[in-house]
Amino acid sequence: MNTTSTAHAAAPPAESGPRPSRGDSIFRRVTAAFGILLIVLIAWIILSLASDARSGFSRFGIAFLWRTDWDPVRESFGAAPFVFGTLVSSFLALLLAVPVALGIAVYLTELAPPRIRRPLGFVVELLAAVPSVVYGLWGIFILAPWMRETVQPKLESTLGFLPLFQGPHLGYGMLTAGVILAIMILPTISSVMREVLVAVPGILKENALALGATRVEAISQVVLPFARSGMVGATMLGLGRALGETMAVTMIIGNRADISASLFAPSYTMASVIANEYAEAASGAHLTALTTIGLLLFAVTFVLNVVARLLVWRVGRLPEGARS
Repeated sequence: MNTTSTAHAAAPPAESGPRPSRGDSIFRRVTAAFGILLIVLIAWIILSLASDARSGFSRFGIAFLWRTDWDPVRESFGAAPFVFGTLVSSFLALLLAVPVALGIAVYLTELAPPRIRRPLGFVVELLAAVPSVVYGLWGIFILAPWMRETVQPKLESTLGFLPLFQGPHLGYGMLTAGVILAIMILPTISSVMREVLVAVPGILKENALALGATRVEAISQVVLPFARSGMVGATMLGLGRALGETMAVTMIIGNRADISASLFAPSYTMASVIANEYAEAASGAHLTALTTIGLLLFAVTFVLNVVARLLVWRVGRLPEGARS
């Protein structure tokens, strides 16, 4: 008798798991199609903008990026004033919003009594649901007059030796746009930072307290360094929103294609010039210039959001003890 063949014949069939039902298979394919549709949509947008922008760069040259003139009548275009206005207003907003957002996140996760954590967190997140045009109206009727009559005179009287705080007090301008952008990105940054701080293992803080650290030392020397990558990601998410914000900034920044050292002076952003001029562009060159600016804006915000997501995911994927 052949024992090998007998054992082979007596072996049970290999476990292959339950076979997916027809409904599961259809559901998987439909949801996969939705995911592929999103990728196709993004690729479509990129290719469309790149196709139009290629003619822009071939027509205006790479100098389009640093030229400062913007004259639709003479068909002379340069993107430098809009790139300058976008970057300065966005980084000014980060400068104002990040410390406040970090304080809110630390208070809600580490210091606030449990009974007020949820209501206060809800109020902060509610700011993200306010329409952009409402922020713009508030900026026109409340913020701009306050900046013109109170903030700008005080800044000039104390810091007027700096070019940043010189010039006429208009209310509208780069500084006011930065303030309203800071208010708009505050809930985004604070919400992500709060989620990152919640993900920090409590055993680390408890060990620090057991070793004699105060609560402030445990937060500043253990919790915050552990969540550093995630907080950087939260900041970059806020920067991505600030770069692409349109309506509120258009209503408050002054819309003048100029590069000025003064934060009191009117300025322009890439999103604002597209919103203001695209519908009224009469020439092909004007439309091409605006489309090229749109591609630049899309590329900057897309790359920043990808980097931010990678940093936020890094906090959750690294093993405990290896995060920094």
